[in-house]
Amino acid sequence: MTDMLPMQRLMNRIRQRSIGVTTMAAFGLAFTSVSSVGAQEREPPVRGMGVLKGQVIAAESDASLQGADIFVERASDGRTWRTKAGGGGRFRIPGLDAGEYTLRLSLLGWRERTERLLMEPGRERDLLFELSPNPIPVEAVQVLLNRTRLVTPGSDLPGSAQSLGGEELGRLNSLYGDVHKAVLDLPGVNVQEEEGYGLRPNIGLRGTGSERSSKITLMEDGVLIAPAPYAAPAAYYFPLIGRMEAVEVRKGSSQIKYGPRTIGGALNLVSRSIPNRLEASAAIAGGQNGTGRFSGTLGDSYSNLGWLAQANLIRTDGFKRLDGGGDTGYDLQDFLVKLRVNTNPDAAVYQAFTVKLGYWSQTSDEPYLGITDEDFGLTPDRRYAGSPEDVFNGDQQQYQLRHYIQPAEALNVTTTVYRNDFSRNWYKLQSVLGNGIGKVMADPDRFAGELAILQGAESGADALQVRANNRSYYASGIQSVLGTEARTGAASHGVEVGIRYHSDQEDRFQHQDGYEMEGGLLSLTSAGAPGSQSNRVNDASAWAFYVQDAIALGDWTFIPGLRYEAIRFDSVDYGTDDPTRSAPSVDQRQSRVAALIPGLGINYRVGRAIDLFMGLHKGFGPTGARATDETQPESSFNYEAGARLHGEGFQAQVTGFYSDYRNVLGRATLANSESGSGDIFNGGEVDVVGV
Repeated sequence: MTDMLPMQRLMNRIRQRSIGVTTMAAFGLAFTSVSSVGAQEREPPVRGMGVLKGQVIAAESDASLQGADIFVERASDGRTWRTKAGGGGRFRIPGLDAGEYTLRLSLLGWRERTERLLMEPGRERDLLFELSPNPIPVEAVQVLLNRTRLVTPGSDLPGSAQSLGGEELGRLNSLYGDVHKAVLDLPGVNVQEEEGYGLRPNIGLRGTGSERSSKITLMEDGVLIAPAPYAAPAAYYFPLIGRMEAVEVRKGSSQIKYGPRTIGGALNLVSRSIPNRLEASAAIAGGQNGTGRFSGTLGDSYSNLGWLAQANLIRTDGFKRLDGGGDTGYDLQDFLVKLRVNTNPDAAVYQAFTVKLGYWSQTSDEPYLGITDEDFGLTPDRRYAGSPEDVFNGDQQQYQLRHYIQPAEALNVTTTVYRNDFSRNWYKLQSVLGNGIGKVMADPDRFAGELAILQGAESGADALQVRANNRSYYASGIQSVLGTEARTGAASHGVEVGIRYHSDQEDRFQHQDGYEMEGGLLSLTSAGAPGSQSNRVNDASAWAFYVQDAIALGDWTFIPGLRYEAIRFDSVDYGTDDPTRSAPSVDQRQSRVAALIPGLGINYRVGRAIDLFMGLHKGFGPTGARATDETQPESSFNYEAGARLHGEGFQAQVTGFYSDYRNVLGRATLANSESGSGDIFNGGEVDVVGV
């Protein structure tokens, strides 16, 4: 048997398992245009009609090209047939009546070919098609990357999964540059706006809760990106959506391969691929409130080398109006560099190494302080005089080395070593006259004196306390995914096995300064000692394993899967009077959590146009480093069922889901409690039902 290009085989499998997006308003459906109705080779011969069959091979080596897409369009009415080249590059399309047709063959990594052909009544045509190589970006990211809107009929991905990419994502980014606006186009996604720019996204999936996106699994290119995904998952860092080429969301049983949080779903951002050939682009935009945006991309590929450089810059003075004047906007920078070195595409054992380096920084004049309902009705863009010192400063560096190898036709392994470092200091108003700003704003009539000071009334020294919420994080690990294919009788199997070791840390070292209000302006009256408000380190280390098998048997597809998480948490509190951390800690906590997470997805194809699917899986969410002995992991049983309809000219999908929480977790933060201790607590049973 002649061999295919190793990388092309991998990309074929990714394309064959690609998923799409369905846009759905609450309890409604949206429809998008489609010209094809799925694979046709299962149709029985139609009496008096022609059959087109053939083989797709490589022009230079005669290697068969399995997985090539074949589109046949009838000239008279535009009806389209679609199939894929199977084993040996062979394909067959029955049921073609007499007339003229346009045939198009496409395969990632090969030049597209278009042919005109004439079909005669009842005639069978057997043709040979050659495709010429076309350089491809050989970054074997084990994620789903596609441009279609829905899962295709007979897909081996049962359940609800969507993606945004291509022109659609580009349009949303050019309009908003805000990940909130982008993901709102996806069903089952809940967002909570905070400052109006999406700087610190609050994203939830299927009712998980959205605060700092801490209840879902966040990834970039399949790698965890929250500052400390296990120890402190609150997403105070989030990359610019403008440098991504796709956004993917998995829900239901299809997400158990992505942990640690498996209840609501997983969100994966796909960074820009290294281009096939020299590519250079730049865009500059500007608007009101001193808003400006620049994005630039430069990259190229050669036989054994590829590279990419990106820069994205955004700044604005802000749309809010601060009493006494001042900026309320932000400055944000996001840079990315990729370098790939690979063997020749026709090497006996294909390999590729990709280095990815990123730098992100943000300065934003954002407070926690809001305004009263009465003031919001009069001047919704107002900010009180008590918040001019509030500012967020953060920076993040990411380092990745990815190795891909395909030692055999049906075997590939992708291994990634990664490290993310993130630090931030959010200097923001904490209290006035000893009362937290949350308490004051919740009952402004009771705390009229405190409210008056926030609005600019005179105060004494240290009446306002501003806390430096200074924290640093790291997350590092190594993960490897093995993929293989096999057959047992009439069933085909696509098996994935993954393993990851991960460690992360949150280091809090915070202090608090005193201010007074004089003439409507704040002035510093006392400086706090470093570490005098919080002096604590939270660590986590975890082993994770998963295995799943996509079993295709006739019109049925089954995907059983199993995930295992074993986690250790350590928390050391050094106390507020030991900035050098020289004495034994005043509070030490250690805990271990282990969970076995099974899941099953089932898809049944009804004819050519309908898929029925269902899934069930166990949901899991780790406790975190600040859990007490009584705290239990977040756990649930999750169910979903739905249908996809594929017709000529439209597609539709509807999914119903039920999440049966045995225990939901809460966290005491400054946003919801007086102490802001960060402690985790049991929240009890919860039911979440939706469509």
